Amino acid sequence: MITMVAALNAGLRRAMENDPKVLVMGEDVGRLGGVFRVTDALQKDFGAHRVIDTPLAESGIVGTAFGMALRGYRPICEIQFDGFVFPAFDQIVSQLAKIHYRTAGAVRAPVTIRIPFGGGMGAVEHHSESPEAYFAHTPGLRVIAPSTPADAFVMIQQAVTLDDPVIFLEPKRRYWEKGPVDLFAAPALPPDRARITRAGADATVVAYGAMVAVALEAAEIADAEGNSLEVIDLRCLAPIDFDTVEQSVRRTGRLVVVHEAPVSFGLGAEIAARIGERCFGVLRAPVLRVGGFDTPYPPSRLESHYLPDADRILDAVDRVLI
Repeated sequence: MITMVAALNAGLRRAMENDPKVLVMGEDVGRLGGVFRVTDALQKDFGAHRVIDTPLAESGIVGTAFGMALRGYRPICEIQFDGFVFPAFDQIVSQLAKIHYRTAGAVRAPVTIRIPFGGGMGAVEHHSESPEAYFAHTPGLRVIAPSTPADAFVMIQQAVTLDDPVIFLEPKRRYWEKGPVDLFAAPALPPDRARITRAGADATVVAYGAMVAVALEAAEIADAEGNSLEVIDLRCLAPIDFDTVEQSVRRTGRLVVVHEAPVSFGLGAEIAARIGERCFGVLRAPVLRVGGFDTPYPPSRLESHYLPDADRILDAVDRVLI
């Protein structure tokens, strides 16, 4: 049993051992080991030429990584907090995401951008954002969001081997929760495949990142009340594994989608629309979404009211089961 931080550290270490072209760069990733200590001791073991402390300039970090990728490297950038990624937004969506299409497939940009995301930590402004919809909406980017230490260990390695740019979202409030990790097992799933984490018969609940644990908590409560919920961990947000979601909904006839980000124009809307198209004939109730409110992320004293919890999920479940 190890924490997600330890699992990510082990995954980064394995990726660097497997490929000398893999390097890590970002603010304080070297000597300090990262603000969350995800890169702890990597500079000591691999050297400052492969674990690079950068200036505090996210656009410069990603732009430099892009140039290095064009020269054959596989950079892994760390963005310290989710809200700090926006200075690099132009580099990501205008350069990284488009270079493969722009060059008719001749050029790839294998850059992995690690972003701690989401709330639940009582942090100040710009430290608890959910920017996934911006990136999932951008053609040319893959967006990955593990929810467990085991997936974090495997999926960071898978992300580095992909030839596409990857936005790797790490649910920061799960960083210190422990889970089983097999450091030697082969990956059980490709990085773009969802996982059914709990089987059920009455309704499907889809979540990702930190919300998976909340959905599982809701499923436990529902079970005690006589309702069986199937919980799906998306794992990958672009592309989304709609086939797994569709197969589940065809069994249960109902769907609730959960995420921390505001409900309006979020990933839940896309999932609801796609499943509405695919499963129109079997849905027994409208697809419902549970998410944050249409406000900026609130001060820490109010975040417990903002973040979806088991009660809000169960309220939606009750509405689809009527």
